[in-house]
Amino acid sequence: MRKRLALSHLPTPIQRPRRLADALGVDLYVKRDDMTAGAEAGNKIRKLEYLLAAAREEGADCVLTCGGLQSNHARATALLCASLGLRAVLFLRTADPSAAAPLEGNALLDRLAGAEIRLISPEAYLDREAVMAEAAAEIRAAGGRPYVIPEGGSNGLGALGYVRAMEEIRKQLDLGIAGGKPFDVIVHACGSGGTAAGTALGASLHQVAGEVRAMAVCEDRATFARVVLAIMDHARSLDARLGAPAHLVIDDSAKGPAYAVSTPEQRARILKVARLSGLILDPVYTGKAFSGLWDMAERGELSGKRVLFLHTGGLPGLLAQGTSFADVL
Repeated sequence: MRKRLALSHLPTPIQRPRRLADALGVDLYVKRDDMTAGAEAGNKIRKLEYLLAAAREEGADCVLTCGGLQSNHARATALLCASLGLRAVLFLRTADPSAAAPLEGNALLDRLAGAEIRLISPEAYLDREAVMAEAAAEIRAAGGRPYVIPEGGSNGLGALGYVRAMEEIRKQLDLGIAGGKPFDVIVHACGSGGTAAGTALGASLHQVAGEVRAMAVCEDRATFARVVLAIMDHARSLDARLGAPAHLVIDDSAKGPAYAVSTPEQRARILKVARLSGLILDPVYTGKAFSGLWDMAERGELSGKRVLFLHTGGLPGLLAQGTSFADVL
């Protein structure tokens, strides 16, 4: 077994938002992975439990990673590194790298945690692996011991966090939670592929669900198909128990105009979900994913199925986009 740091508050609950489920006409449950921790909560912490364990095992004193300006992964990395006494260097994509990181949302939490933020252009971000490798070499030459974590923590090692999450769900089902039976489909947001890979592999291994629907929030189906397959291959090389995944559908129908840009309809649905259930979704990840689930329900594709929505967090990103909700509030 791969080493893991216990950084999360587990198990996260599985809840049935009855009024929301009735409104959609869906047998709906929600896995509350927005409750994995405090300010560092969300799906990324499950991946970082393995990745930061590897960093410590290698004797690292500095962790480098990357993401968008309001990256949930970067925020979780910054906060967890602070708790472990590790330096964090974040390469964040923004249209104006000459500006300072804003004092709002995830970027504010990055700064509170003492992370070093290096803003880079979208063009430079295309070569993010080379950018981080060069920075790691410079840190190593200065006597530091860097460890590089890819975007979203999405590699085979990070994906083991969601293999383990599926084992957690299996144990909850065995206790009679959520009806005690496997789900027909798990729906979640997909931004870098690691959660999809781990969920599909783990859902099959632990007989949690026959299908995983990964709702892309950026890129297209073909791109994520390649990425997720590569991550699954890497995960299998690390855990011999892993075999064929559950049926994985990558759905790019709800990705919206661009990464971190939602449609008015998606924002209206975020509002409706909050008022029907008290669940808070964000316009970058979970709001888009749930909007895709909503579309499936309206088309009748979820009729008679047991559905689990994996709530991957993202509250700070929502708070950084408050003004975009003026059209629906």
